[in-house]
Amino acid sequence: MKQFLLLLNLIVLVGACAGCVNVKPWDRDALAHYSMRPDRDPATLTLREHMWFSREASNGGRSVGGGGCGCN
Repeated sequence: MKQFLLLLNLIVLVGACAGCVNVKPWDRDALAHYSMRPDRDPATLTLREHMWFSREASNGGRSVGGGGCGCN
């Protein structure tokens, strides 16, 4: 059991360190490309906002009216 927990902690540590990266200035242009923007497709953005506000049972915030029933 002790070896399992040690191995599990090691896997979590390696996984946490794998996400840390320094982006070089000459590589930042690829990250700033239009295709990397989350709002590049207005239809998808509208659908995501509608689903978000329907699930959260709230209104407002991004010019969305109505309640949480999902029927607006």
